[in-house]
Amino acid sequence: MSIDFEKQLNPAQWQAVRAAHGPLLVIAGAGSGKTRTIAYRLAYLVRNGVAPENILLLTFTRKAAQEMLFRASSLIGQELGGVAGGTFHSFAGSILRRYASVLGYPDRFTIMDGPDMSEILGQVRAELGVGKGDKAFPKKKTILGLISKSRNKEVDLAMLLERESPHMLHYGDDMIRIARTYAEFKLRHGLMDYDDLLFNLERLLLERDDLAEFLRMRHSHVMVDEFQDTNKVQARLVRQLAGDGRGVMAVGDDAQSIYAFRGAEVRNILAFPDTFPNTTIVRLEENYRSVQPILELTNALLRNATTKFDKNLFSRRTDGLKPQLINTVSDQTQAKVVVDKILELSRSCRLRDIAVLFRAGYQSYPVEMLLNKIGLRFRKYGGLKFTDAAHVKDVLAYLRLIVNPADLPAWQRAVSHVKGMGPKTCNTFCQALLEGEQQKIARTTKKFPDVAAAFDLINALRHEKPAPTSALQRILEFYTPLFQDRYPDDYPRRQAGLDQLLQIASGFTDLDAFLAELTLESPEESREEDCDVEDHVVLSTVHSAKGLEWSAVLVIDLVNGRFPSRHAMENSEDLEEERRLLYVACTRARDYLGLFVPSSVYNRFMGGSEPALPSLFVSELPPSCYEELRENYLGQVKPRTPLPAREPRPFCNNPDTPSHSAPLPSPGAARHRNNTFGHCRHKIFGRGKIVEFLPPNRYRINFPGFGLKIIMVDFLSMEE
Repeated sequence: MSIDFEKQLNPAQWQAVRAAHGPLLVIAGAGSGKTRTIAYRLAYLVRNGVAPENILLLTFTRKAAQEMLFRASSLIGQELGGVAGGTFHSFAGSILRRYASVLGYPDRFTIMDGPDMSEILGQVRAELGVGKGDKAFPKKKTILGLISKSRNKEVDLAMLLERESPHMLHYGDDMIRIARTYAEFKLRHGLMDYDDLLFNLERLLLERDDLAEFLRMRHSHVMVDEFQDTNKVQARLVRQLAGDGRGVMAVGDDAQSIYAFRGAEVRNILAFPDTFPNTTIVRLEENYRSVQPILELTNALLRNATTKFDKNLFSRRTDGLKPQLINTVSDQTQAKVVVDKILELSRSCRLRDIAVLFRAGYQSYPVEMLLNKIGLRFRKYGGLKFTDAAHVKDVLAYLRLIVNPADLPAWQRAVSHVKGMGPKTCNTFCQALLEGEQQKIARTTKKFPDVAAAFDLINALRHEKPAPTSALQRILEFYTPLFQDRYPDDYPRRQAGLDQLLQIASGFTDLDAFLAELTLESPEESREEDCDVEDHVVLSTVHSAKGLEWSAVLVIDLVNGRFPSRHAMENSEDLEEERRLLYVACTRARDYLGLFVPSSVYNRFMGGSEPALPSLFVSELPPSCYEELRENYLGQVKPRTPLPAREPRPFCNNPDTPSHSAPLPSPGAARHRNNTFGHCRHKIFGRGKIVEFLPPNRYRINFPGFGLKIIMVDFLSMEE
């Protein structure tokens, strides 16, 4: 029995499915049934006489292509195995298999995988004699990544290094030589990597007009999924394969273009109507995921985007909670508020239906610690768990040795980086330390000055017994040059983890307690096959969360410099991508959305916290689209209520008439009034000088690095 497609689809989906022959751009908002629409379009074309072999379907994953073809086949009861395509790379490979000799390749070339590429790059480096004996020289994986990024972004490798990896610029000439020789090696030996497939297909189509025309005639319908994620060469390939555009259909969402770091160009989808004149644009705006109050916020978020296709998402789920905007005292207290919210939400939904999303992997570290502390299972996607990061383990090894000089694994980690000290020597030295063999210790420390320096530092700290923050600062002064030498490729990125470690340490006065907190492990994670049985909270970067959804989503660190990132705030295009990134984060939520804005964040240069400005994206939101809550200094989170309007002071010429607008000083304020011009301490701002008493119960205080603040007496600790 034939299925009535129109009844199975909403009006916009049906319009996209049955659109007349010609260029078609489908702007598919988040949760709007994009895959369903493509599957129905495939089925509609075949049911109306288009042969499957005349359809080219280009996607970004093989799984996506298979799902669309399976759904379409189920709709019409006919296999669609004749449809060409799959991923851009697989399609390119299938064409090049037959015609690569035109480009100077042998009739049978080899497509390399990651290990092949790494091995060949190693051979090239060895032949050139580049970086020999230099441990700081970029690793093969790093060089391959930079070569690929420069090709996908189509920018010069030297320029890419200057923009994104300036700490490696002094190796730029060597890496350019390696890249050039690597390309020559591949051609000489009949090898292609993944990027070659795309660029070589483009070359082939440009050099062989007859082949390009044949492919255009064969594939009268070209369908491209996730068009917002195409890079420059992929967009040019679509243009070549689609010809005049009469049969081309691109589906995507400019507001979900978040992969510029891989070379994706949001301009490709924005320029589609210019590339293919007379384009029909269909907007899928009905959302099947989120409640309407969440969509009100995401629509408002996009309203200030500089370049976009206008869209207004709506849902039939009109009832629902407004998103919550939760202001916390600091990024450290934010973790507790987040965990409290998870526990609250877990009373009405499973843990696996709750996700904490963040801009960068290091931002979840305080949350991870608290979840471990209370034994709440979690899984993290995008970025290592805090205590799994190698550089964090390095620093913790020094701290562990202050507490326990017999900690053999810590000694092995602390001295393993020493130049010339192999595993055998390391083990011998560590054993000598444990057994108190002073002669062996003396010989080793004399031979290896770095070991002697580490030994002296640990001994000094054991004698002094400093607080965790002081101990860490001393260790990081010693460790920083070793850190930069040990992780030359990405130490700037890793630095954030060490900054976070310092911040966490600032909340402890006892080193044993600090280490105990850090080494508390979450319960053993279940085996992969059992992961659906065990309940766990999801922690994820926003990039890793794209395409997923949860009942409740909590987005943290929404302050300028973190989300958007400090780097993005210096470039308008990057800033707009950060806006899209937040849009993706918010549209993952079905029923609850929480946005967390800490009022202060840790700054390692100041050795403490500094005030933070709410993310400019949050500042742009109209207050009507969220419920605002605020954490007070007692750790309570309550709805923010507007301050009551102050009553006007009554006009009175009689000095004997009392003024009822001036309340009496509180007992606490009276006790502290004499402290004016003394000093006090505050939980967030540290030590400050009292400048003025403000009746009935406040002080004006000058905090170094923070400036003048007006704070209530109850939140201050007065110095005698």
